[in-house]
Amino acid sequence: MADLTALLSVSDKTGIVDFARALHAQGIKLLSTGGTAKLLADSGLPVTEVSEITGFPEMLDGRVKTLHPRVHGGLLARRDVPAHMAALKEHGIGTIDLLIINLYPFAQATAKADCTLEDAIENIDIGGPAMLRAAAKNWQDVGVVIDPTDYPQVLSELQAGGLKRATKFMLAKKVFAHTAAYDGMITNYLTALEAGAEDKTADVPAKAEYPQVFNLQLHKVQGMRYGENPHQSAAFYREAKPAAGTLAQWTQIQGKELSFNNIADADAAWECVKAFEQPACVIVKHANPCGVAVGATLLEAYEKAFKTDPTSAFGGIIAFNRPLDADVVEAINARKHFVEVAIAPAITPAARTAYASKTNVRLLEVPISQLSNPLDFKRVGGGMLLQSADNIDIVGELKVVTKKQPTPQQLADLRFAWTVARFVKSNAIVFCKDGMTMGVGAGQMSRLDSARIASIKAGHAGLTLQDTAVASDAFFPFRDGLDVVVDAGASCVIHPGGSMRDDEVIAAADERGIAMVLTGTRHFRH
Repeated sequence: MADLTALLSVSDKTGIVDFARALHAQGIKLLSTGGTAKLLADSGLPVTEVSEITGFPEMLDGRVKTLHPRVHGGLLARRDVPAHMAALKEHGIGTIDLLIINLYPFAQATAKADCTLEDAIENIDIGGPAMLRAAAKNWQDVGVVIDPTDYPQVLSELQAGGLKRATKFMLAKKVFAHTAAYDGMITNYLTALEAGAEDKTADVPAKAEYPQVFNLQLHKVQGMRYGENPHQSAAFYREAKPAAGTLAQWTQIQGKELSFNNIADADAAWECVKAFEQPACVIVKHANPCGVAVGATLLEAYEKAFKTDPTSAFGGIIAFNRPLDADVVEAINARKHFVEVAIAPAITPAARTAYASKTNVRLLEVPISQLSNPLDFKRVGGGMLLQSADNIDIVGELKVVTKKQPTPQQLADLRFAWTVARFVKSNAIVFCKDGMTMGVGAGQMSRLDSARIASIKAGHAGLTLQDTAVASDAFFPFRDGLDVVVDAGASCVIHPGGSMRDDEVIAAADERGIAMVLTGTRHFRH
């Protein structure tokens, strides 16, 4: 490989010296720029500065280094086109066969609280993307590497005789995805700057919460047999860097491939179970929690969650916020509780063994964090709705508005019920007691119907709603909804308030002798 030339110019210098040393050992000539060239030279490697082949020094504070025909000609010339090779020979331009580059750290620079517009602009790479795109366009002749994790594969193939065609194409595709994401990131930043920022480049510019142009890059994880229904095609895509503790970071331990509906329901279950600090269990069916509970142990939490609605729990998604152990799995198996997916931060070896015979059950481990996705997306015809996550903490903001004060136990149940209601489709009515859902009414056009359904489901499960706490995701517009839940057995209620008839509803609560707590915060979920 004595005739090959590699150009190295990296901001992320992870592993670059060892990689360059291995290239040199293969007889590959090393070209480099700026700090990378100095690092390689200081490491004892023979390296030629790009300025030596272009005949021009780095200019304009480093803005111009590689924008020259002796660089881009060496990258773009097709080796199988005689006219291209003749042109290189005529002008004394050598080929560049390997390009190892990663770009200025724009994301890291703009993430700093004191980043000025000038700082941001100077961290926009120009020569790097130009070289990357040139090399990727000529992928059949040039191997282009942007990711240090690809160094071992590239080196292994070079040592075996040369880069495979499939590898070069894979590397080129990564480049175009990378430069697209890089430009999208810059666009998101610049189009969020408020008017007038261009006149204050030395100051930290004011930014709008949402940019004028929003770019999001997703990476395909898997295709699916079908979507929500068999006649729909589907695939699952993941963000390049998912937020900590989100479902997209799952590791599947066993079971069939996840379906479209499995993933959607698993996300609902996982986001809900993460909201609790005590050992918790959440069972979800068709995007709604049908059983939620906390307990002293995970087993207790499961037993309570299952009791809420054993019928709906069959074929549901079950999530835990503690490592899943064999005791819980054995309890699930003992009552022949079939679940599509079980999710936990960890699944113990004994639990895996206990579930091993249930080969269709999908077991997922997900690193847990109480953080949620920072942004929430909803697709509509021809557009996208974008909003911040619904993760407000109501502790310290509760307001008792009735003559009767809630007891400490009632207050704990009200907070529990309010947390669950955040994850139930509107209109949501949730009956709870002793850290357990007792009846859940979800997704009805009328709040009255949600209340009635919750009561009916509790009856079907053999549960009494006497002295329960009730959460409503939005205010009671009339007293009739309040009367329904009190007639069912509720002794205290929590809701946002804010209705023009709040006084009437509060008076009704006083008349019925229950405690009422307002949150001032609504939790619609559509």
